[in-house]
Amino acid sequence: MSRSLNMGGSILKNSKTMIKKIKLAVIFGGPSGEHTISLRSAREVIEHLDKQKYAILPIKISRAGKWNRSILQNKIDLAMIVGHGTFMEDGCLQAILESYQITYLFSDVLASALAMNKFKTKIVAKNTGLNIAKGLLIKHGEKINYSKIIRHLKFPIVIKPNELGSSVGANITKNKGEFITGLKEAFRWGKQVLLEEFIAGRELTVAIMGRNKLSILPVVEIKPRISAWFDYKAKYRKDGSEEICPAQIPPNITRKIQSHAKKIFEAIGCRDLARADFIWNKKNNLLYFLEINTIPGMTKTSIAPCAARVAGFELKDFLDILIKNGLEEN
Repeated sequence: MSRSLNMGGSILKNSKTMIKKIKLAVIFGGPSGEHTISLRSAREVIEHLDKQKYAILPIKISRAGKWNRSILQNKIDLAMIVGHGTFMEDGCLQAILESYQITYLFSDVLASALAMNKFKTKIVAKNTGLNIAKGLLIKHGEKINYSKIIRHLKFPIVIKPNELGSSVGANITKNKGEFITGLKEAFRWGKQVLLEEFIAGRELTVAIMGRNKLSILPVVEIKPRISAWFDYKAKYRKDGSEEICPAQIPPNITRKIQSHAKKIFEAIGCRDLARADFIWNKKNNLLYFLEINTIPGMTKTSIAPCAARVAGFELKDFLDILIKNGLEEN
């Protein structure tokens, strides 16, 4: 007589174990300027997911924002959003998944929307006690008072779309001509542009994992090789930058950046995984908060997987931990 025992999704039968696979939707692409980066991240994620554990359901969203939502009517145990920018990372896709009552990894609707808005995130950071660069927000169609801007901010001025990542549309400008050109370029990618006074220093970044119990990965220092700063080319071209992990910085700076990252992670309401970026100005020995990414890249050159590797987790194991935490805490 055959006997079977149900043990939390696994079925033991006649001493042979048949494991019920976790149905995992991997959602990628999207209509933002970071579409290509999302495809690269998704390719890496799908390649490294354990096929013995997961029944993977890839869901691609086109550049025009088109996709087959009816797929979400299937029974999905967990959705993993591997996308960046507009619609993918700003709370819109998260809200759709919630409407289908689908559990998903990474930050919820409110935290995603807030973190996507760099200007509002900096207000939260300032209220949390973190240092930020002086800045202004300019909206499309607004009359540009160049004289007022120059009175408020000194060159070099950083110009970047307010709701986009991967340094898409971002520039550092040193004079009026570069400023006007940079402003036009930034408005190509969004209706709001953030202007910031450039802070010289070493660029440091740290990833935080978890929900109720947080783990902080090693601090990474970013040194661009082919650009003067960590722009799109430096981020995604082969050998475009050098990531030093753990960062060779004094222990007190390591502790401070980890503490600051935890503060902004909790203040924004992030969960599962996020990466906070900072500049350490050695001259005045201050850390300046730049931004927080609620869905960090997952390509071979991406920072969070590299930091996880230094902490002892290859990408396959790193993904397992994220998925396990997401399922358990839901």
